[in-house]
Amino acid sequence: MENYIRFDWAMKRLLRNKANYAVLEGLLTTLLEEKVTIHKLLESESNQEDEFDKYNRVDMLAENSKGELVLIEVQNNNEYAYFQRMLFGASKLVTEYINRGEGYEKVRKVYSVNIVYFSLGHGKDFVYHGKTEFVGIHNGDILELSPFQKQTFKVDKVSQLYPEYYILKVNDFNRVAKTPLEEWIYYLNTGNVPENATAPGLDTVKEQLKLNRMSREELKAYYKHLDNIVILRDNIMTERAEGRAEGRAEGRAEGRAEGRAEEKAAIARNLKALGMTAEQIAQATGLTKEEVERIHF
Repeated sequence: MENYIRFDWAMKRLLRNKANYAVLEGLLTTLLEEKVTIHKLLESESNQEDEFDKYNRVDMLAENSKGELVLIEVQNNNEYAYFQRMLFGASKLVTEYINRGEGYEKVRKVYSVNIVYFSLGHGKDFVYHGKTEFVGIHNGDILELSPFQKQTFKVDKVSQLYPEYYILKVNDFNRVAKTPLEEWIYYLNTGNVPENATAPGLDTVKEQLKLNRMSREELKAYYKHLDNIVILRDNIMTERAEGRAEGRAEGRAEGRAEGRAEEKAAIARNLKALGMTAEQIAQATGLTKEEVERIHF
């Protein structure tokens, strides 16, 4: 049994409480490698009405003390266009959180943090970081900000102005946690906190996200949530297996039909060669007169 509440459930029910901000702050501080303080939580696409989405994913939008936006999303089941989903979510924040008439210097910095419990893409690592850089085609140099831009925007690199993406493929982590980030990945993967963990935020997980702190009603809802995740995964696997089986069956049926058609056509050609009329051939093969007339030697 898991010792602590799963992170996605905590995002739905517990981490929206300001008293528990330390959990999210700890995860982001560890991941971004800089001190992150959450200023407030903003409206996001959470609390999905669709039954599938309700258990399949959860997201949370935070604003840190620097006015930057951080979108954290947990995705439980496979979504083949998830890379595009990440792009859409970040782009939407860029356009929504600037007032009409404001200059482009007011565009907010956006971080997209994606915790996925499925095999996304193909790679050997379990944490990936994506950012935007402009590389010279001829010399391979990276385009830099001017001194004035650095002073005005208070950043050192062009990439710091653009959305940054983090992908945590937690199911791919299968080793002993040795670093603060690995401690977090271990918790996200297993629901347990490594012994003697030192990563920021995990101390609050130990204090606030224990299963034994839940009421009986909360535990019942929590276990139902876990069951629904398993059911959804099983349904997806079953649908895929059935789809493959149906595809094979349809392929075999189509192959048999095509074989029969070719056989009839071959017979019709032979009968034509013997001088039989189209009507006679149609009667002998089951083809229509028009089909017989379209057959050539």
